[in-house]
Amino acid sequence: MTVEDSRWMARALQVAHKGQFWAAPNPHVGCVLVRDGEIIGEGFTQPAGGNHAEVEALKDAGNASGATAYVTLEPCAHHGRTGPCSEALIEAGVTRVVVGLEDPNPAVSGKGLSRLTDAGVQVTCGLMADQAREMLAGFLWRMERGRGRVTVKLASSLDGRTAMASGESHWITGAPARADVQQLRAASSVILTGSGSVITDDCRLTLRADELTLSGAEVERATRCPPQRAVLDSRLITPASAQVYDDSAATLLFHGADVACTKHYPDSVERIAVPLGGEGLDLHAVFAELNERQHNEILVESGPRLAGALLQEGLVDRILVYMAPVLMGSAANPLMMLPLDDMSQRVHLDTVDVRRVGQDWRFTLVPQVEH
Repeated sequence: MTVEDSRWMARALQVAHKGQFWAAPNPHVGCVLVRDGEIIGEGFTQPAGGNHAEVEALKDAGNASGATAYVTLEPCAHHGRTGPCSEALIEAGVTRVVVGLEDPNPAVSGKGLSRLTDAGVQVTCGLMADQAREMLAGFLWRMERGRGRVTVKLASSLDGRTAMASGESHWITGAPARADVQQLRAASSVILTGSGSVITDDCRLTLRADELTLSGAEVERATRCPPQRAVLDSRLITPASAQVYDDSAATLLFHGADVACTKHYPDSVERIAVPLGGEGLDLHAVFAELNERQHNEILVESGPRLAGALLQEGLVDRILVYMAPVLMGSAANPLMMLPLDDMSQRVHLDTVDVRRVGQDWRFTLVPQVEH
């Protein structure tokens, strides 16, 4: 592979980014067609049931005979809601395909690459694989381990406090940080919270288009396929009139299997009974249900109790902390409820990224994996 190959794959990754808000449950893939050193077509994944990136790029090109296709994920070889992209590339006369990652989806894995090779197309796989893997982490992890990527988002003061003892927390961080969270929500498949947050904050957990700070086309894509909401309420103590149950987005309401429901929720709310475990719901059972619904990116916006429980259960892949340069005092609520007694129990995190967002700071952290 050449420097030019890297250049065009980098462009394909940029194009893929355009599909992040609406492609789920499919992976958001980018495709760039190049002939004689010039781009002749580009495309990214459309909403479920629509064209994949390769077909969009072929439509954009019109005539792709003799071109090289740069695709961030292996072209599919099976018939789903759409036809196989590998066949579309072959029929269009594409002579070379450069792929970022092999698709771990059992319906695809290696089959698309083999079909292209059998048809005489020159195939290369693995260019900028790390970048493609990070972009598609939620989808890849759902395919590989049966659970999408779980991101816990927290807003805290400099002294690590998330709310006053009364529950008051609006607003710890500034407007730029809150706008950044809106983009995080838009890129998520589902937003999960606990009954405590619903009761204390009456949170809505929806996209606020006026805060997205995106271009017009990006806002349209983000709001076309908004994330679902999920509430963990083991004993159904949250009021049916809570804003999180309104019809502005679909909501999954997880509760204990032994709990009888006497409340009337809107039609947009789906109740799901799961076993109890520990002090609340069996969290692994909750995520198994989310996997059944093909959620790639799971965003947790909750209080310290649920955040701590998820971390202790090994169900957190990434933590985003928006830290404001303020002090809230020792009586305020901590970042997470973690009943640790000595230093040997402390949780180690790797810092992936630190950046300033307005007057606040955003830390991206991942739990260290024990070997």
